[in-house]
Amino acid sequence: MIGWLQGRVLRTHATGSTLIDVNGVGYEVNLATADEVRRGDVVELYIHTQVRADAIVLYGFVSAQDKEFFTTLLVTPGVGPSTALAALRTMATDDLRSAIENGDVKRVAQIPGVGTKTASRIVLELKGKLVDVPVASSSSPSPRPSDIEEALRSLGYTPSEIRDTLEGVVLPVDESSALRTALQLLGRR
Repeated sequence: MIGWLQGRVLRTHATGSTLIDVNGVGYEVNLATADEVRRGDVVELYIHTQVRADAIVLYGFVSAQDKEFFTTLLVTPGVGPSTALAALRTMATDDLRSAIENGDVKRVAQIPGVGTKTASRIVLELKGKLVDVPVASSSSPSPRPSDIEEALRSLGYTPSEIRDTLEGVVLPVDESSALRTALQLLGRR
């Protein structure tokens, strides 16, 4: 697998694809930050290589942290390389980390191609798993039932399904854990 490239930019495309000359070999790389490179620049990129049946696709990042965050996004069901790349093109990695850690589904849903359901899934899957993220303090120590119910409705559950399943259930204090517990209970129905 290709993990790192250093070369000269031959051409950039409006799609974010960039042709990099590495000792006479041209590599087509999809960059997370295409606006930062210009023709003739010498770049050093961390590469994520995706091997498919019909193509080998390279994704390039100016920092190892951005590449790591990209691969972390890929573990979320429903998030492929195009969506993960769109996320990093839409907002800075630190901003996206903060949005996920703070449970800001609306902010995550601003990523092109990401609806409320996928944004909720990203927050659910990754909240608490990202490190070195400043998290805004919460005014309430425990999740409000309406917050959990709203999140479940945004995932497609009906109010009656939610009410019937969670009636009499004591959810964990942590909002992320409470949502996971509720989803597990709803999945058993």
